[in-house]
Amino acid sequence: MQLERPQRQVAMVMDLNKCLGCQTCTIACKKLWNRDEGAGYAYWNNVETWPGEGYPRRWNETGGRDAAGQVKRGEVPDLESGYGRVWRFDHQQVVHSDSRKGDQWLKPDGDPSWGPNWDEDHGAGRYPQDNHYFYLPRICNHCTHPACLDACPRGAISKRSEDGIVLVDQDDCHGYRFCVEACPYKKVYFDTERQVANKCLFCLPRIEQGVAPACARQCPGRLRFVGYLDDAAGPIHKLVAQWQVALPLHPEYGLEPNVFYVPPLSPPALDAQGRPTGAPRIPVETLEGLFGPPVRAALATLEAERAKRKRGEPSELMDLLIAYDWNDMFKLDAPAGAVVREDAS
Repeated sequence: MQLERPQRQVAMVMDLNKCLGCQTCTIACKKLWNRDEGAGYAYWNNVETWPGEGYPRRWNETGGRDAAGQVKRGEVPDLESGYGRVWRFDHQQVVHSDSRKGDQWLKPDGDPSWGPNWDEDHGAGRYPQDNHYFYLPRICNHCTHPACLDACPRGAISKRSEDGIVLVDQDDCHGYRFCVEACPYKKVYFDTERQVANKCLFCLPRIEQGVAPACARQCPGRLRFVGYLDDAAGPIHKLVAQWQVALPLHPEYGLEPNVFYVPPLSPPALDAQGRPTGAPRIPVETLEGLFGPPVRAALATLEAERAKRKRGEPSELMDLLIAYDWNDMFKLDAPAGAVVREDAS
C-alpha cells in the first residue's frame, strides 16, 4: 500500500562536513524522550562512524521495499549481538576502592562484545596514505512511503497529513515487531518492559510550536537544518531541490526518506612519498553506497562553490551551509495561536 503524500512534509538536512561526532544530539534526544527502562538500548538518534558496522550492527542489510513496491521481509536485530545490552557500571567499586596501585578504572560489568559506538573512529584505509572516516548521524527518516506502517497488522503506525511525521500509537501496538523487521534503517525499537514499539517522533510537540527538534537545536556544529520541503525560501528546499546537494540515505530502499545528507568532502590521499595524489581519501564508491549515484554531482557542486569562495567570489550555497545565523537553519511555521518560544533549547 502506497500512502498519499501529506499536505506538507517536514524534513531535516544534515551536513556531514560539519559533524563533530560529539553525540550531543544523541544525549539531547535520550534525555528528553527515551529513558524508559525497557528502552535503555534504544537510541532514536545516534551518530555512527562510517565506514563501520553501524547501530544496530549491519542495520543496512535487510528490509525496505522490492521493485514492485512491496515490503520486503527483514530481520529483528539480536539484543546481544545486534544492539548490545545496556552496560552496567559499578561506580562504587572504583570510587571507594582500597587499591592504591592506580589500576582501578571504570569498566562495564560482564564482558560486552558490542554496543553503540563500539567501532567509533575506526574507519578504513591505510595510514597515512588514505585512512579515513566520517560521522553519520541517524534518526527516523519519516519516510513518504514508510515500510513500518505497511508492516503493522494493528494499524498502530500512522503518518500525519499536516507535517508528514510518522508516529506509533502505543495503545494499539501489540509488540509484534513487524515494524522493526520491515524498517531497513532499523529506527523502530522495541520496549522490552512495556512490550510496545517506540521511535523518533521528530519532537512533534516542539514542531507544533514552531521549534526545531532537540537534536537540531542542541547541535554545536550547526549541521542540522529543519523546515518544510515546499518552503521555497527555506533551507531544506534550497539544499534538496535547488542546489541538489542534500541526498536521502539509501534511496534504493524505495521509502522516499525525508532526512537528507550533504555528503562529506575529502582531503586528498597521499602517495608513498607523502605527496597529495588528487584522489579523495573517502572513496566515491563508499558514498555512492550510502546516497546513490547523484552523490557525484553533489560533490562536484560543493567543490565548485567552495572554490568560488576561495577566489573571493560570492556563493549562496556556501553561505547557507556555513550558517552564520543559526536562526536561519530552522524555518518552521507555527500553527495559528501557538506561543513560540525562541529560546527553547
